[in-house]
Amino acid sequence: MGKRAQPTMQNYLPQLLHLSDPTLPIGGFSHSSGLETYVQLRLVKDEASTEEFVRNMITNNLRYNDAAVVRFAYEACMRGDGDELVALDQECAALKAPMELKQASRKLGIRLLRIFERQVDPDLIRDYKKAIEQGYADGQYAVVFGLYAYLFKIPVQAAVYSFLHTSTVGMITNAVKLVPLGQLSGQDILFRMYAVMNETTDQVLALDRSLLGVCNIGFDIRCMQHERLYSRLYMS
Repeated sequence: MGKRAQPTMQNYLPQLLHLSDPTLPIGGFSHSSGLETYVQLRLVKDEASTEEFVRNMITNNLRYNDAAVVRFAYEACMRGDGDELVALDQECAALKAPMELKQASRKLGIRLLRIFERQVDPDLIRDYKKAIEQGYADGQYAVVFGLYAYLFKIPVQAAVYSFLHTSTVGMITNAVKLVPLGQLSGQDILFRMYAVMNETTDQVLALDRSLLGVCNIGFDIRCMQHERLYSRLYMS
């Protein structure tokens, strides 16, 4: 019998797993993105309401906002358009009305930039960092994620999906601690989100540029309320 052919690992897989690792030391564990408010108001209180929250965040928020920013940042890099990358960063920051969300996104982005700038340092990175240093850009997380996904030659579809995945894992991890939920309940929710993330990835890739930033008023309000909660475990 001949030897069975071994599957070939995609050459971008190590970078994809590294970039989208939820345990990257960028401080993601300290941000709930408003979930803490939902829990304190008892709007999210069990497995069913947690799943509804996560599903709505993927389909009604990330789809039109940060996941879409990842795609548009990636496409700007494909064109070598550093000015568009800076403009997208400015737009991304402006669309985050809650102060805590804007600050959180910037902190995560700057830390992500520092991790990988040690590995790749092309003109796109240098120009973008210069814009940040001069105050023209914030270093928004989704923009930095899309930038590195392009530089690591990760296909845009995989980049968008992995961003949705790491964001979803973060939401579920926070819910397990805040609601609280059992660990298995959290994993069950993640398993049921596979199809949602797949469908949302396709929708993000087909999204018209004019729809970037479609607002979720309720979500923004809960994030703003988080700033004045009596007790808080998270920074946002």
